[in-house]
Amino acid sequence: MLDNYVSPTTDLSVMLLRRALGSGTAVTRASVHRGLATQTRPFPVLQDTLDPTCPQLVAARSKAEEEIQKIHRLNELCQAGGGEKGVALHVKRNKKLLVRDKLKLLLDNEADFLELCPLAGLGLEYGDVPAAGSINGIGKIHDRYCVIMSNDGTVKSGTFFPITVTKNIRSQEICATNRLPAVIIVDSAGGFLPLQSELFADKNHGGRAFYNTTVLSSVGVPQLAIVCGSCTAGGAYQPAMCEDAAMVTRIGTLFLGGPPLVKAATGEDISAEDLGGATVHTSVSGVMDYFAEDEAEGFEIMRDLVATLNLEPPSPPPPGAEEPTWNQSLLDGLIGLEKIDRTKLYGVIGRLVDGGRFREFKQRYGRNLTIGYGLVEGRCVGVLGNCGPLTYEDGLKGAHFIQICQQRGLPMIFLQNSGPEAEHSAANQDLGVQGQWAAMKGRSIMVRAVSCATVPKITINIGSCHGDDNYTMCGQAFSPNFIFTWPGVEITHTHNPPPLPPTTPPVAQTPKAAEGKEPLSAFSFPTTSYLYHASRCLTDGVVIPSQTRKIVAECLQICRQREMLTRNPKRFPVFKL
Repeated sequence: MLDNYVSPTTDLSVMLLRRALGSGTAVTRASVHRGLATQTRPFPVLQDTLDPTCPQLVAARSKAEEEIQKIHRLNELCQAGGGEKGVALHVKRNKKLLVRDKLKLLLDNEADFLELCPLAGLGLEYGDVPAAGSINGIGKIHDRYCVIMSNDGTVKSGTFFPITVTKNIRSQEICATNRLPAVIIVDSAGGFLPLQSELFADKNHGGRAFYNTTVLSSVGVPQLAIVCGSCTAGGAYQPAMCEDAAMVTRIGTLFLGGPPLVKAATGEDISAEDLGGATVHTSVSGVMDYFAEDEAEGFEIMRDLVATLNLEPPSPPPPGAEEPTWNQSLLDGLIGLEKIDRTKLYGVIGRLVDGGRFREFKQRYGRNLTIGYGLVEGRCVGVLGNCGPLTYEDGLKGAHFIQICQQRGLPMIFLQNSGPEAEHSAANQDLGVQGQWAAMKGRSIMVRAVSCATVPKITINIGSCHGDDNYTMCGQAFSPNFIFTWPGVEITHTHNPPPLPPTTPPVAQTPKAAEGKEPLSAFSFPTTSYLYHASRCLTDGVVIPSQTRKIVAECLQICRQREMLTRNPKRFPVFKL
C-alpha cells in the first residue's frame, strides 16, 4: 500500500486552498494529500524476503565469500597487465604512461569508469592474455559518456590476439547500441602472427572494426583516436579512419610496414620517426590532425575534441528520487544458494528498485515469470525475472509486458534465474508432450517480442541461465545494451537429457593432457562456467551482487545519452581528404 508521504509542496497547497475557500473552511494536510495523488510515490513497498538470520542464508555466506574473493583475485591479476617485467619495459625503456594513468588524464573521474570485459583473455588455448591486452569501458569526458578502447602496451607490447579483437568488437557494439562516442587509444605492436588467420578474415574478426568505425561515423556517432605508441600493418587503418586523430611525437608511429620491411623491399634505411612519426603525418601525409608534444597534451586535445561534439550530457536523476533502504550486502549470500526461488527473487527486485517499491503485472497468471514496474533513481523501468523454465502462460505474459514497455519507452531489466540445470531440464520434461508444445508456442511469442523491442535492455544473470531462457530472457544473442553475471552462475544453451544406458562398452580415449603438451594457460574453466563466458567476452563483466543496483543505475544513465544524439543520419562518414 502507498505510505503517507506528503510532498514538500503540500504546505504551500494548504495555504493557497485556505485563501481560496475562506478561513472558515477546514483544510488539512490529509485532505490535500488525497487531492494530490500525483505527489505520492508510486507502487507498493515489497516485503523484504531476505532474512539475515535465515539458517539457509547463513550457511551459504561462506561459500559466497569464497566465490567473491576469487573474482577479486582474478581482477587484480588482469589489472596488473604484463606484470613487473611488462611495466618496466613499457615505462623505463619506452617512456610511456601506463594505460590506467592515461585514463586519469582523459576522464573526468577515473573512479566512475565502467570497465567492460575485465576478465577477458584468461584460460585460452593459446595462453593467458590479461584483460585481452586492452582496457575498454565507459567513462565521462566533459560530462559526456564515451566508450574508451585502449591498448595495454605492457601485455606483450599491446599485441592483438583473437580475444582482443572480440573484446573491441563487443565494445563497438555497445558504442552503436547506446550511440556513444568512441575514443580509441592506440599503442599496439600489431597482430599476433601465428594466429593471423583468426584476426581479420570474418565479419566477427578484426576487419569488422574498420567497417564499424565507418558506419558509426556515417550515422553521427563520433569516432576519435590518439596514437601514443606503435600502430602498424592493418591496425594503422583504425586511427586513419577516425574523424579526428591526434598523435604524440617521438613515441607514436603509424605505418603499414615498418623500417625493416622497407629495408627488405627497397634497400632504403629509414627511421621509424621519419617513416611514420607525428611530424610526417601531421605536416606531410595529413593522416593525423593534431600534433602533441607528450601524452598529457595528447589527452588534453582528446578532451577538447569531445567538447566539440555538440552533444548534451544526459540529464541527472530527478530530484527527490527515493534512495534504497534495504541492506544490499544480503544479496552477496544468495550466490551460495543452490537456487533463488520466487520468494527470494522479490528480495532481489526490492533491492534493485527505489525504496523497494514494485507494482507486479499479472501476479496470478504465469507463476514462473515475475514482472512489473519500479523506479531506478526516479525513472520508471520494467523488471522481468524468471524462476525456472517459462510456461505457455509465462510466454504470453512476458510478451504482453514487453510490448507495453516498448510502447511507453520504458527500459527493461531482465533477471535471468533458471536455477540448477538438472532441475530446469527435469521441469521441462515434466510438462509432457502437449505441455512442451504449448510452452514452445508461448516462449516463441516472447522471443519475438524481445527481438523487436528497441528500448534499452539490461540483462543480469543472477541464478544461472539454461536452454531457451537465453532467448526469452534476453541473452547475448538478443543484443542487450549490457549483460552481466553474478559469480557462481552457469550458462548452458541446450537441455541435457539423462544419459542413456550404454549398449556397447565405451572406447577408451586418450586425453589431450596425455599427449605430452603442457597447457599454455594457467586456468581451465568449464564451458558452462560464468568465468568461461567472462573470459571470452560473452558477457560484459561479473558483478558482485551487492553492487547490482549501482551498475544497473549507471547503465540506465548511459542509455539515456543516446536520446541526446538526435542528428540526422549521414550518407557517408567524415572522410579525410
